[in-house]
Amino acid sequence: MSSFDIQLLLTALVSVLVLVALIVSRIRMHPLLALLIVSIGVGFATGMEPLAIVKNLTDGAGKTLGAVGVVIALGAMLGKILADSGTTERLANAILQRTSPRMIPWAMTLVAFVIGIPVFFEVGLVVMLPLIFSVARKLESQQRFKGSAYVYVGVPVISALAAMHGMVPPHPGPLTAIATLKTTVGPTMIYGFIAAIPAMILGGPLYGAFIAPRMTTRPDEALLEQFTATKDAAAGNRAPGVGLGILAALLPALLMLVHAVAEMLLPKGSSVLHAAAFLGNPIVAMLLGVLFAALMLVYLRGGDAEKLREGLGQSLKPIAGIMLIIAGGGAFQQILTSAKVGDAIVHLTHQFAFPPLILGWLIAMLLSVSTGSATVGIVGAAGLLAPLAGSDPSLNLPLLALSIGCGSLFFNYANHAGFWMVKESFGMTMGEATKTISVVQSIVSVAGLVMVLLFNMLPALG
Repeated sequence: MSSFDIQLLLTALVSVLVLVALIVSRIRMHPLLALLIVSIGVGFATGMEPLAIVKNLTDGAGKTLGAVGVVIALGAMLGKILADSGTTERLANAILQRTSPRMIPWAMTLVAFVIGIPVFFEVGLVVMLPLIFSVARKLESQQRFKGSAYVYVGVPVISALAAMHGMVPPHPGPLTAIATLKTTVGPTMIYGFIAAIPAMILGGPLYGAFIAPRMTTRPDEALLEQFTATKDAAAGNRAPGVGLGILAALLPALLMLVHAVAEMLLPKGSSVLHAAAFLGNPIVAMLLGVLFAALMLVYLRGGDAEKLREGLGQSLKPIAGIMLIIAGGGAFQQILTSAKVGDAIVHLTHQFAFPPLILGWLIAMLLSVSTGSATVGIVGAAGLLAPLAGSDPSLNLPLLALSIGCGSLFFNYANHAGFWMVKESFGMTMGEATKTISVVQSIVSVAGLVMVLLFNMLPALG
């Protein structure tokens, strides 16, 4: 390691500490301002030209808003339609009537597990937020419940979505590792599904039951009303059936699932695959979900078109701040990546000798934590270990791909867009967000590594 590598690592560490201090100290700086200030500071500290700093800020914020912001906006609209039509209320009642309070986290884990198969973490959370808030609000109304009902219901969803996102193809991370290491999808998917089960149970229902009584987290009232409002819902209209409501809520996930299956079964260049890829794109899938819900739950039931338009406009107001803070997180991530903090992490790992499966997890973890990008962690770790994978026939490549995916999940924090999405959606402080998404993903990550090491003791699949 060079002295510059050490400087980069120290800069990354100090930047996160300063960011936290600006937000939680007496200054109480808004997260967007804090993220931008710290990002600029990192740029100057690592020797970037002023114009390069500005370009990285705009590129990082723009890329994040392009990938996540539009999906969040469409998700807010879909959630508003589902809430105002009474669909979310009926789904929440169905879960509560058929499930005891102790079993609700397990039921939510199962729902998130299914939804998480084809969709990204952020998209899955957007789809699940209306149901999380509706179920939690009803639990909260029961005087016997202690602590935060929103954490109790939300943590299992976060855990399941994270596990699926990092461990199971066709998510981009596992697929990238598979392609780089030149292994196959089938065994990696089987290992991933099996490993995800104990990981999301430990990080979800079990950890949630432990931490929820110790927290008082409650989302912003405006956002809560948006996703759970039932007053005047569908007034004068025929109430939609539960089945139709479920289809409207899950249509985006179903379209993405079709794309995922087509990607695994159809040859590249197939016209059907191109059509599935278009329809399964998160933005297109969410747009079609909103249009389907508007048509089936409002227009065809005699709903007021003007009221719908006003409602959709109002749905964007509570999430505008969330989107901008997430954009700030993207800018911070881009600055750290462009400063070559990842290269310093790679040089650091060269100082130690670890077994390949542990080394893959470690490199992906360090890159993800330091740069704020799980993708950077996976691409970097897989690229570094690709020569070893090609030269060692005894190495279980599907397990190596899974190990790298698990490592990329560890300690999602302030330079990750997902951290800010959870924090702002649930109205958490920095400490509360750390106790939830950061700890949950760390549990999932470590549990996944343990499963990888256990699998490695058994005969290889495929």
